[in-house]
Amino acid sequence: MSIAFSREQWVDVKENARRWWAGELERPLMQLVVPSRDPGRPEPKLPSYAFTAFYDLSIPAEDIVDRWDYDLSTMEYVGDGFPSIWPNFGPGVIAALMGCELECGNDTVWFHPKEIKEIAEISFKYNPDNIWLHRIKDICRAAVERWEGLVQVGMTDLGGNLDILSSFRPSERLLLDLYDYPEEVKRLTWEAHEMWWKYFDEINTVLQPTNPGYTAWAPMFSEEPYYILQCDFCYMIGPETFDEFVKPELAASCKRLTNPFYHLDGPGELPHLDSLLSIPELKGIQWIAGTNNIHADEQWPVVYRKVRDAGKLIQTSSYDNNFEPLVAYLGSGKGIILLGSAASIDEARSLVKKYGAD
Repeated sequence: MSIAFSREQWVDVKENARRWWAGELERPLMQLVVPSRDPGRPEPKLPSYAFTAFYDLSIPAEDIVDRWDYDLSTMEYVGDGFPSIWPNFGPGVIAALMGCELECGNDTVWFHPKEIKEIAEISFKYNPDNIWLHRIKDICRAAVERWEGLVQVGMTDLGGNLDILSSFRPSERLLLDLYDYPEEVKRLTWEAHEMWWKYFDEINTVLQPTNPGYTAWAPMFSEEPYYILQCDFCYMIGPETFDEFVKPELAASCKRLTNPFYHLDGPGELPHLDSLLSIPELKGIQWIAGTNNIHADEQWPVVYRKVRDAGKLIQTSSYDNNFEPLVAYLGSGKGIILLGSAASIDEARSLVKKYGAD
């Protein structure tokens, strides 16, 4: 047996996604997977890791892809769901591509500078011989060669904005740099911007045109260039500082992507929402209220209403348990994308049928 998806199914997935991005789909886009299928083949000895960086560099890329193939073969794809994988080398792996040390922890990946330099001594340059760049490209190449367009291979998590710089200038130092050396921060922000796009384009030369389209760590499908942008560092700064140091680069990236989204991570980023929504090219918001946020139930309806009123798209997940309350609150599922899984195939089919995505 093989992955339970056909090339004919991709026709519908692409068409519905195209209409959703254009604001023409009257129902929510519902990308659901259910881990309930017998793969019909022996399980590989290689373990399944959430982080691709956990695999030793001696393990062939083809073995990793075979492990992914097995995992994908255990899935049922429901509604607008489709098989996809994401080479996960940690949030902000571009730091490792530009010289930071990559360290695998128990359940995450960290990036540390080889030495902490003064900000004026830091410069970001392209290194074609970087070991992690070669590893990412080798795995992506093995994946597209194995599946020949049946599986969507996502972009690795390159990182975002000042988060990249904070890998080289740990957060407390970077916060002071905003006041002491603002021009140096801006210089490095734009150097990181150029390097981000250099690596994004280079990895895509491996993925495209065999790949069905574009996905990222949040696997919203798009036939045109898509990425979910972020700046977790902005949790620690105010709106004026955000507008000076973060927004210009975000807006520039939005102009270069056909379908850009933003990862609004927690209540500390809410002061920046109005500024984000004012970026014309930004297509939508992924709002993460946070499980430890005691005001989450009161905040998320207000946040989503503001996002919809600004004409932006909304991404939520089955793990939030707020999809159906959200649709009821907004009065329509139009412009919402649901990502995630269901407890059973019957539950998933019932849900997508309810909203016309069967």
